[in-house]
Amino acid sequence: MPPRWQDWVHVTKLDPDKRLSPEAIAEIAASGTDALMLSGTLNVTRENMAELRRQVAAYDLPLVVEPAGPEGVLVDGIDLLFVPSVMNTTDVRWIVGKHHEWILEAMCHEAARQEPVAWEKVVQEAYIVLNPDSAVGRVTGARCPLSPESAAAYATVADRYFCFPIVYVEYSGTYGDPAVVKAVRDAIDRAVLYYGGGIRTAGQAAEMAKYADTVVVGNAVYEAGPSVLKATVRAVR
Repeated sequence: MPPRWQDWVHVTKLDPDKRLSPEAIAEIAASGTDALMLSGTLNVTRENMAELRRQVAAYDLPLVVEPAGPEGVLVDGIDLLFVPSVMNTTDVRWIVGKHHEWILEAMCHEAARQEPVAWEKVVQEAYIVLNPDSAVGRVTGARCPLSPESAAAYATVADRYFCFPIVYVEYSGTYGDPAVVKAVRDAIDRAVLYYGGGIRTAGQAAEMAKYADTVVVGNAVYEAGPSVLKATVRAVR
């Protein structure tokens, strides 16, 4: 049975295009984080995603793959597949186009008696990308920055109209505006709210945890070292 991702309060995001020592990975696994998410925007391949999965597989933590496109999809040896759609993109590929490519490829594999889509592992995410200078902002052509009201409107569409189980506010590398995150929190009714972006201190983690159900820490692991995780984990518990 897949783990209850709805109960997670802290997730660590690891990038297949970046390197961590075995010692650093062990420290991350012991930090108290609820899960590891393997995810990246640039230079992600099945090969480097599989290598990162191999490096973290020995640890008793839920393992999520979050692919940016079909080339990043892995199913074997993971617990969940978080599949993002970008709500505020100007390019339909990032709402449904990449997903169509993935399913079409999977259908061809299934017809050839290879592995079909493991739907029991799939969780859909509605991304609201809010850093125009980030890789994900540039690649997806995200409309940003957004006012709190505009972000809340996107969140409402995701939650009430499309019924996404996760709304993910993504500032990607820069610390976000708590007023925007609060507006999104107030707008959604059913979805779980994830926040990611620029969390480097316990205080920042605690501030965003006032509104987000789940706080995601990523870049800080590479910039400041895994020891930062323990402080952010304590801050959101």
